[in-house]
Amino acid sequence: MARAIWSGTISFGLLNVPVRLFSAVARRNIALREIRESDSSRIKHKRVAEGTDEEVPYENIVKAYELTPGQYVPLTKDEMSALAPEKTRAIDVQDFVDIEEIDPMYFDSPYYLGPADGAEKAYSLLAAAMESSGKAAISRFVFRNKEHLAAIRASDGVLTLTTMRFHDEVVPPSELDDALPDKKPKVAKREQQMAEQLIDSLSTEFEPDAYKDEYREQLLALIEEKAEGKEIVAPEAEAPKATKAPDLMAALEESIAAVKEKGGSGDGDGAKAAKPKKAAKAHKSKTGKSSSKSKGSKSKSKSSSRSKAKASK
Repeated sequence: MARAIWSGTISFGLLNVPVRLFSAVARRNIALREIRESDSSRIKHKRVAEGTDEEVPYENIVKAYELTPGQYVPLTKDEMSALAPEKTRAIDVQDFVDIEEIDPMYFDSPYYLGPADGAEKAYSLLAAAMESSGKAAISRFVFRNKEHLAAIRASDGVLTLTTMRFHDEVVPPSELDDALPDKKPKVAKREQQMAEQLIDSLSTEFEPDAYKDEYREQLLALIEEKAEGKEIVAPEAEAPKATKAPDLMAALEESIAAVKEKGGSGDGDGAKAAKPKKAAKAHKSKTGKSSSKSKGSKSKSKSSSRSKAKASK
């Protein structure tokens, strides 16, 4: 049975829904230890005072803010505790917004919300109302001694909560100094059309299980081979060369041709790349009516896009 990591109450208006918080992520990291290469002795890190080998007990360590190099403002544990947010058990809903209006950069960690014992009906009511509205509830709550901003959403009768970054935690592009060009280079209309055609030819429906952590799988395979005593020869990694401006059109045309060729060759990667878009699921509009395209209009739009592609060539 899943173990709740927090419990509280969603509160908005006069409605209070007791809920439990569950992690929605299972980390698959591979734990690696630090050892001395010569004899495999474990490496341990100690807290020592700078300039000495004296180990400092944890209870003698305090937090401090560095004003200038070497000048600190120490903050005691009691002073820090006095500033800590009040440990309430409320998830206070502040606003309901369209989920499409939230830039994904603001999202942080996902969780599931489940009903507390006896709150099943209120939970189902809230989930159904939110799913029908298509809105997300922007909320505040205290979790692990820190105040969090969060977005609560509903899907298939289940509420999810995703912690969010505050506005001043997201770096705006204007603060990237010279990392971005001052003036946007002029893009030819033909180049943009070709790029859009390439994007369209590689477009498909998002399927999460189609994407695997290849680095993790390779690392596990490497560990197994080394454990069996096999000699490993590391291949030389070659970084892809940037496409020069004069070669953009040629690169785009070759890319589109390669996608088409793979799509007809029956090779696995190409088959996925050239896979046609699946029909979008019927979704509810703000008026509550569901909208979906008929097969006839689909085939009509496909033939239209093909003729456009031919014309662009």
